[in-house]
Amino acid sequence: MSREFAPPFGLIAPYFVIGAIFYLIASFVLMTFGTDITHFDIGVVGWAHLFLLGFVMMIIFGAMAQLVPVVLEVGHFSVDFYYLIWPLLALGTVLMVVGFWLTPGLLPYGGMMVLISMLVFLTDTILTLRKVERISLTVKTVAVTNAFLLLGILVGFAMALGIGAGVGIDIGKWLNAHIVLVLGGYVTLTIMGMSLILLPMFGLSHGFDERPINLSFKIMVGGVLLYLAATLFDSGDFRFLALLTMIGAMGLYLYQIWLIYKTRARKEADIWFKSMVFGYGSLALSLPLGFIGVMGGAERVGLTAAWFLVMGFFTFLINGHLYKIIPFLVWFERYSPLVGKKKVPMLADMVPKKMGEFQFWFSAGGVAIAGFALLIGNDEMFKAGAAFIATGAIFLVTSVNWMMKFGKEEMENG
Repeated sequence: MSREFAPPFGLIAPYFVIGAIFYLIASFVLMTFGTDITHFDIGVVGWAHLFLLGFVMMIIFGAMAQLVPVVLEVGHFSVDFYYLIWPLLALGTVLMVVGFWLTPGLLPYGGMMVLISMLVFLTDTILTLRKVERISLTVKTVAVTNAFLLLGILVGFAMALGIGAGVGIDIGKWLNAHIVLVLGGYVTLTIMGMSLILLPMFGLSHGFDERPINLSFKIMVGGVLLYLAATLFDSGDFRFLALLTMIGAMGLYLYQIWLIYKTRARKEADIWFKSMVFGYGSLALSLPLGFIGVMGGAERVGLTAAWFLVMGFFTFLINGHLYKIIPFLVWFERYSPLVGKKKVPMLADMVPKKMGEFQFWFSAGGVAIAGFALLIGNDEMFKAGAAFIATGAIFLVTSVNWMMKFGKEEMENG
């Protein structure tokens, strides 16, 4: 990757460190819940924002700072915008979580800070897109996902004003649309687009058919738009059809992942590979559970499907890639200028293998135990699973810190 397009390491590092810390906090908060939770509970809503804004969005934004120039093959419009995004997003997240849990009056202020942080992100992305000359599927993916993100955060901000400032908005009507726009329209589609680049790169896959993901992307976009229309017209039939459409799109995406897996040349089962297997395994489990939940109106089954989608699929894809992205960024910053002048470490040397193994097994065990507990309604088992996840989160934070500091003292001492 050209240094001309590469953002400085000091700009990206806070996103991964802060994201890992939010993940740690969210993991410990999980232990306070039982299996009778719903996405309408204000405690769960607060946790969801802690987890999704503080961890998922923080890490994605940090990764996008690095990947947007690579994917679009142009430099950022203004990479300095990223110095503003993480402080605003972090503080806004804290204010929103405190607002949900303790003081609703803080919600509009936290919501405004989150909105500004995302508008700054969107501004840089949109102005960077304008510099692109070759319009590929990836470019279209970035454009569409950011449009959904804008819609999602505007709906979310309106609801924050409704709860915290009494602005008239039907929270029950728009909450699910907010979730679908952000998780389905932005997070899922972004993961789909980025996985087509990252999985073949890290797994050394090539020569696979890309038609399934192209079709999956279009179907997923259609499903999100249909759900938005269902909300606008308050149509239960459209909601039902939209959910089935999105489940079908994700099934097709899973088939694409299988095609990539079959053509991989790198067979090493490292932490990244194990995380991908568990993540996509969780997705494969969540889809039939989601189908049963939608078709049968089984709320507990649907909740379990959402658990494996968020804690299994999203979480393991994000955490697994940290073991690839952080070592690369550290190596590029500290060692690439020394190539040919002195011996430099391999990327594999920059991964804390034992800590990574502990992180993976505690986290995977916790997600599986807690997911089963949700399905059968066992509170004690759920709390035990959450404790495993929290233990894994401690190892993740420790691993991120270890990778960030790799070679730093050596460099400082010459």
